[in-house]
Amino acid sequence: MKTLNQRLSEIKVVPVIAIKDASKAAKLAEVLIDNGLPCAEITFRTEQAVDAIKAMRSAFPDMLIGSGTVLTTKQVDQSIEAGVDFVVSPGFNPTTVKYCQQRNITIVPGVNTPSLVEQAMEMGLKTLKFFPAEPSGGTAMLKALTAVYPVKFMPTGGVNPKNVNDYLAIPSVLACGGTWMVPKDLIENEKWDELAQLVRDVAGIID
Repeated sequence: MKTLNQRLSEIKVVPVIAIKDASKAAKLAEVLIDNGLPCAEITFRTEQAVDAIKAMRSAFPDMLIGSGTVLTTKQVDQSIEAGVDFVVSPGFNPTTVKYCQQRNITIVPGVNTPSLVEQAMEMGLKTLKFFPAEPSGGTAMLKALTAVYPVKFMPTGGVNPKNVNDYLAIPSVLACGGTWMVPKDLIENEKWDELAQLVRDVAGIID
């Protein structure tokens, strides 16, 4: 069985999704899979997150699914119950990290400074989210961090078609998180053909 890092490095771009209507989740997952991105990070920014994850997992058992914007241990429990493969948090919260470790679920917490990277490493974490990537110094800051610390990163926040390859060219970067291929209005209005084209475009952009 492939590790999470192996699967992320193969996919390269993780769609970060805030979905308002869980009834559209399975179809969205189908569009992602059929057009080359068999992965989704469903954020807890909407009340439908848990139901959306459950719908995707039920429809596509092998899809790589993470929960995002996880801020509490309750959300960790909800994520695990819904069937996620991994948990993502915007910042580094030791309480949340410890709880994920106790529950035996991989967490990729957000960091953007040397001190936070070291705190994460102290807790045994080797895969981290660089967030918010662009406001935190972009590829220049990330290269500075990777020159010092033996960890892998998933940059998210400001990553777009113009800079995604710059991030992916950094050896320590497994994959990038992005929202540009899953705009909320297209999901809400069920513009599946337009979404499919955006997802296909990602495959044409990344090296």
